[in-house]
Amino acid sequence: MSQTSELTELYAAIEESARLFEVPYAHDKVQSILTAYQDAIPNSSIAFRMGTGKRYSNDVDWRFTVPPGDVSPYAVALEHGLLERTDHPVSTLLQEVAERHDVNFFGVDFGVAGGLKKMYVAFPADGWLRLSALLDLPSMAPSVAANRDFFTRHGMDGKQIPTLSIDYRHRTVNLYFNGLPTDKDAVRSIFDDLQLPQPSEQLLTLSERAIGAYATLGWESSRIERFSFSIVAQSPADLPVPMEPEIEKFLTGIRHRAADDKFFYYAAASSTGEEIYKIQSYYRFKPWLNPMLESDIAEDQDS
Repeated sequence: MSQTSELTELYAAIEESARLFEVPYAHDKVQSILTAYQDAIPNSSIAFRMGTGKRYSNDVDWRFTVPPGDVSPYAVALEHGLLERTDHPVSTLLQEVAERHDVNFFGVDFGVAGGLKKMYVAFPADGWLRLSALLDLPSMAPSVAANRDFFTRHGMDGKQIPTLSIDYRHRTVNLYFNGLPTDKDAVRSIFDDLQLPQPSEQLLTLSERAIGAYATLGWESSRIERFSFSIVAQSPADLPVPMEPEIEKFLTGIRHRAADDKFFYYAAASSTGEEIYKIQSYYRFKPWLNPMLESDIAEDQDS
């Protein structure tokens, strides 16, 4: 298949995802993003994702990988007017990470309605970071240091961090921790420490299957805004709980676009006490590009 045909099919899949979830399709925004990163798209891993809750229910997100190079994906976004220039430290965090640490690949997240939202950076398997390395970054959200004791109490301070993401719209950062204990008692303890309502039995059951967890923190508040768990499954039938109706509808409708049966299921709790569930499947699947999935595969091979 030619590159032009592949791109035409990608546009069709993106538009289809908007229609299935009944959200506006901002074709001009999508076109601007894919044009800006057109050199990376042919060889990238591409995934689509949607979620429950007010923040996620009005859009469908897509993400693709970008290889490291002379120009950062953030600089590309500024050049093409996908993000506004700002003096906020969120604008320099990605570059600081890239200058100080080896990068396996970057990623770009965008909504079919909202346009560019986040970028993420993944580290090579032999170069995963620890929390102390992130605390040395001048632009890192101060809430990360403010919660150092929390991370230590729950065994995260010494854990490896395979990737982090930066949300430019909400000015938050996600720190992904690998290999945390996620049994029900450990999760209840995390929720107690965060002063969140006790998690539902559904979230507790899902967390026991988690391959990793991540915390969402910002620059404006010292509080951890969300705490989430990542679960890998082959099909909805593999999940230990029923899937939310809106997620099942979406996944059933666009599943034929997936390049592999594996999908990520996310269970999260926000600082407001709201429980949020998200699904991510792959339009173009390259497992070696996902450090957390790569870790899961390695564990499966060892067992």
